[in-house]
Amino acid sequence: MIDYTNCNIKQVSVHNIGNKTNGEGLHLSRTMLDISDTRLRELLIKFFLKSFKDVEFYNFSFSNDDFKLNPIFNFASNIFYDSNSFHLNSVNIAKHLFETSIHPNIKSGDLFITKFSDIQIDEELLEVIGIFKSENRQPFLKLNSETEDFVLKYDDGINIDKLDKGCLIFNISKTDGFKVCIVDKSNKSFEAQYWKDIFLQLQSCNDNFHNTKELLNITKSYISKQVSEDFDISKTDKIDLLNRSLVYFENHDSYNREEFETKVFQNKNMLESFQNYNNAYKTKNKIYIDDDFEISSQAVRKQARAFKSVLKLDKNFHIYIHGNKDLIEQGVESDGRKYYKIYYDKEQ
Repeated sequence: MIDYTNCNIKQVSVHNIGNKTNGEGLHLSRTMLDISDTRLRELLIKFFLKSFKDVEFYNFSFSNDDFKLNPIFNFASNIFYDSNSFHLNSVNIAKHLFETSIHPNIKSGDLFITKFSDIQIDEELLEVIGIFKSENRQPFLKLNSETEDFVLKYDDGINIDKLDKGCLIFNISKTDGFKVCIVDKSNKSFEAQYWKDIFLQLQSCNDNFHNTKELLNITKSYISKQVSEDFDISKTDKIDLLNRSLVYFENHDSYNREEFETKVFQNKNMLESFQNYNNAYKTKNKIYIDDDFEISSQAVRKQARAFKSVLKLDKNFHIYIHGNKDLIEQGVESDGRKYYKIYYDKEQ
């Protein structure tokens, strides 16, 4: 969990980044922002950090897997090493973003580079570099009292409750490419996924959150897509598999590959089918998952939203199956109409 209760903003620079392909320019500031006002610092902390609720961490990477060649990794390293180089390296970061903003759908915006102190993760207070991009301005009204009358004015500005894009670079695990977490709330199309993959060039950390999230992803993908191709299986049986896999993660503190696979995939042939799918998925997507790891409850809560145990019948009924699949039976009437029979002890 990220705790910024006692954090402080040390330095802030801002630049305007246009879209190079669309003929827009790059406007670089000459000096850092004046953030001496206490209320301004409070608002900036809210704007920059409020959106970082998930705890999924990444490391810097590069096309040849040598993160030391990653430009943002090097600019961040320079700032951590020498705070006097902050503004110069903020300019370098802005130039790098401008050069990578080549897809025509990428919006122009204001880029804030910030240095924080005393942000806490894993009970450790750290220096952190923040990179934040605001792409959407919104109109606002300002009512002023002048003499005995009121004057209503309007302007466009940044909504501090809506951060479009951001990343936090923690001064820890430098030998692995630092710890980084990100926010990206706009430009969801495939062509515009430049923030994480092109500009920052990040890969998932091999930690408990990553292991838990990816294993649940693979399991859901197998049950949703592959199991029906390999076996004649009903929708209730598929939902039962989803429920069993999720219950394992919800009721265990640690994951053991052999234990999980035998508890969820109790059929020998299905177990072998899942193992083949699991290995092929990890190879194709270049994912490594430990055979044993501590289960991340935060990752389980996040992924549980995708494990939908709903049986949809035409447009008339939705049946939510949370447990014993033996209490529901499927059949067909003599006239061809399909039905489900449900057993229960009490009505709630």
